[in-house]
Amino acid sequence: MIRDAVLDDVPALVELETRCFETDRLSARSFRRFLSKGKAMLLTDEDENGRLTGYTLVLFHPNTSLARLYSLAVEPDLRGRGIARNLMMQCELRAVEHGATRMRLEVHQNNVAAQTLYQQLGYRAFAVHPDYYEDHASAVRMEKHMAPHLANNLNRVSYYAQTLNFTCGPACLIMAMRTQAPNFPVNRQLELQMWREATTIFMTAGHGGCGAMGLALAAWRRGFGVDVALSDETEMFVSSVRSEDKKDVIRMVEEGFLNEAAKTAIPMRNTPLSTDELCGHLDRGNIPIVLISAWRLSGDKEPHWVVLTAHDDHFIYINDPFPEPEKNRFDTDCIGIPITPEELTRMMRFGSRKHFASVVIHPLREGAP
Repeated sequence: MIRDAVLDDVPALVELETRCFETDRLSARSFRRFLSKGKAMLLTDEDENGRLTGYTLVLFHPNTSLARLYSLAVEPDLRGRGIARNLMMQCELRAVEHGATRMRLEVHQNNVAAQTLYQQLGYRAFAVHPDYYEDHASAVRMEKHMAPHLANNLNRVSYYAQTLNFTCGPACLIMAMRTQAPNFPVNRQLELQMWREATTIFMTAGHGGCGAMGLALAAWRRGFGVDVALSDETEMFVSSVRSEDKKDVIRMVEEGFLNEAAKTAIPMRNTPLSTDELCGHLDRGNIPIVLISAWRLSGDKEPHWVVLTAHDDHFIYINDPFPEPEKNRFDTDCIGIPITPEELTRMMRFGSRKHFASVVIHPLREGAP
């Protein structure tokens, strides 16, 4: 019988973990944490005598439709009886009910039996992560689309991971520009150069963030067509610092951006792009990058730039330039993240004044250098 795990199951889960794995074992504390958090689903299988025979642990990506199979264990002397398959099928059904459309997992490179099971269930290998486990073995990363009718062009936009905590904007520009011009040379030097061109110099803490006008000008200088939609960007950045000197510097930087933009043909609007308009840009071959509240995506408080890559009848898909390997969030976890239009609309408003900003990158302009 498959059921939801409860806190009273923790001792049996730990014992099962000890019998199933020699390394990378989950502790009692970890099981209790997963059972107490709303972003995890822990299912157990037990026999007619009430003996716990296996479990699956699934984690849900906040405010998206990604699920991750974090762990699967079956009593060693009961393997081969379909317990793992039944647990997987049930956790997939429950994940879909939770709103997930894709399941991802990692499996030990030497665990051929598990890889075979996953392949039979429709998972495909899409990456290998070296030195993933405590024994330094690699992990095979696998994925299953549990709603195969959804967008299948998720790799259209090239992926580029930001190399510094504060360069999400330039990293998004690189993704958009390389998609519009596949031979456009991109590297870390370009990432840093565009950050220098687009930064506001100051933010609440650390290095300055990149605003919509600065990013739009960086793309325009490199020959791309650009559209911009933004609220009062100067007020947004000024409100993020306390020092009057810093406020004055931000105002001067933003004034410089606006003066330079006035000399270009960059279309600007002070009303937000709707999700329908953003999808329309995607349909016409343009690549929108939008500023979102990172809190709704990752729990961080800072505004964060992401790239829109595709859409279908249910979701808009984004590339997030900020992987966090130390949190088991790799590049491949940041590609094609499905988000409902309603949730994306909420993400694209941040702060008490509901600021918004987006930059749409078009193909190279005719005659551009």
